[in-house]
Amino acid sequence: MRIAVLLLVVLSGVSYAQTEPEGVAIMKPITQLFTGMNLGDSAMVHGAFTSSVTMATISIDKSGKTSLVRENSLTNFLKAVGSPHAEPWSEPIWDVNIQQDGLLAQVWAKYAFYAGTKFSHCGVDAFQLVKENGAWKIFHLTDTRQREGCNVPTYVSDVFKK
Repeated sequence: MRIAVLLLVVLSGVSYAQTEPEGVAIMKPITQLFTGMNLGDSAMVHGAFTSSVTMATISIDKSGKTSLVRENSLTNFLKAVGSPHAEPWSEPIWDVNIQQDGLLAQVWAKYAFYAGTKFSHCGVDAFQLVKENGAWKIFHLTDTRQREGCNVPTYVSDVFKK
């Protein structure tokens, strides 16, 4: 049930800069990523990405300085997703904005991350995707992370209330 609600949140409020069917196709690997995270299925997550990936996280560290952490591989992320954890991971997104030009697309969305029903952090996910062999794949993902100042819509947070 939580996955169905999660998918509704993912697809609600999507702003398309191109035809709607292509926007749905662009969102497919993003939905696959979040479904795989929720299920702890690293193979499903891996399938959402191209063979060469870059990832980055931007946050403020404990000393108040900007922290930019880069990854040139999915290895650590896939290990984390596939390792047993007590609660399912959920990352609902909203205020989704899709832009596309030919074989390049980018998706910008606000998100909140939950471990089970416990809120962890929020921020923005910025995806860049390429259309390979007729299918969209993520080749770059950057996120911001913060624990305070999160304006999570009630239709999102209510899903995670006990």
